[in-house]
Amino acid sequence: MGKKLQDGKFYLVREDILPEAMKKTLEAKELLERGKVDSVWEAVQKVDLSRSAFYKYRDTVFPFHTIVKERIITLFFHLEDRSGTLSHLLSEVATHHCNILTIHQTIPLQGRANVTLSLNVTDLTISLDDLLGKLRRLEFVEKVEVLGSGA
Repeated sequence: MGKKLQDGKFYLVREDILPEAMKKTLEAKELLERGKVDSVWEAVQKVDLSRSAFYKYRDTVFPFHTIVKERIITLFFHLEDRSGTLSHLLSEVATHHCNILTIHQTIPLQGRANVTLSLNVTDLTISLDDLLGKLRRLEFVEKVEVLGSGA
C-alpha cells in the first residue's frame, strides 16, 4: 500500500451514509483490483472522481469482506539500536500469538534501526489496537506504523 494506514480505531459503517468520494474510491479500487483498468488515472476517470480524493481515501476505506478475510498485517518500526531490542519486540508479538512471517531490519544508522514485520494475526489474543498500543509503549520503540494488510 502506498500511504500508510493511520493509527486509530476501525468502524463498520453502512454504505448509504458514506460520502460520495469514498464510494467512488471503492469503485475505483475494485476496477484496479479486477484489472478492468490499467492505471489510477483511468479508474478515477471511469468513476468521475479526482485523483486527490482517491489518494486521500484509498488506504482508509475498504469493503467489509476484505477486512474480515485479511489476517496478515505488516508493521513498520523505528527502534533505538540497543542490544536485545529486536528480541524483546519479537517476544512481545509472540506473547499475543502472532505468527511472525517475515522480518526485515535495516543496518542501524545514528542509533536507530528500521524493522518491518509481517504477521499472521489469525490467533491474536487481544485486539489489534491493543497490540499496537502495547508495542508503542515499549521503551525502545519510537514509532509503529501499519503499512498494510493482506490475505
